[in-house]
Amino acid sequence: MESNTMGTSTSYDDVWLVIPLYNEGQVIGDVVAEARRTFRHVVCVDDGSTDGGARHARAAGAVVVQHPVNLGQGAALQTGFEFARAQSGMRWVVTFDADGQHRIEDVVAMVDLARGQQLDAVFGSRFLDERSTPGWAKRFVLRLAVAYTNATTSTRLTDAHNGLRVLSRDVVAQLDITQNRMAHASELVAQVGALKVPYGEVPVHILYTDYSRSKGQSLWNSINILAELILR
Repeated sequence: MESNTMGTSTSYDDVWLVIPLYNEGQVIGDVVAEARRTFRHVVCVDDGSTDGGARHARAAGAVVVQHPVNLGQGAALQTGFEFARAQSGMRWVVTFDADGQHRIEDVVAMVDLARGQQLDAVFGSRFLDERSTPGWAKRFVLRLAVAYTNATTSTRLTDAHNGLRVLSRDVVAQLDITQNRMAHASELVAQVGALKVPYGEVPVHILYTDYSRSKGQSLWNSINILAELILR
């Protein structure tokens, strides 16, 4: 048992972290090891990696589910959801990136908020404070993506393409992600909005490192997200 910031005892044994994994062998071992200091249950969905990432994740204590070929992050999340909801003790699922840009203390704050306010979904937002520094061009593109998502779903968020989310078992049981590539983020938000469940946002600090930028945090990646949203 651990104590949260409110001083009450909290166990996170009913939480499963779902980590889509594609060629992150350089960092995934450290990401899993750090996560498991607080969250015992971690499942990595290896999406056709060729760099030994699955081996490193397993050595660090994660359960590893593997796709035989690369299907995309949306497909990896859906596989992770299906695995997690087969676990009898699962109450919450956290979607968590494999490249080390998410912080465990933010996950703790999000799970505590979901429990404390009986929310079925909590989204991390890099735009609720000034700690994250995505750069003006990427910030502009992501703002456009948020505006599009808010206009086409039943939600009002400040950051629709942040991979850090907490979802209740009831929500996970009803999700069916069909967008395999980056547009899955808006699809997930749309499906949560359609369920009319209570949700919230928590400010989170995204760690933009040289490594994470090299693995898909570029401006072009953001533009691709916007294009996929419009063309899907």
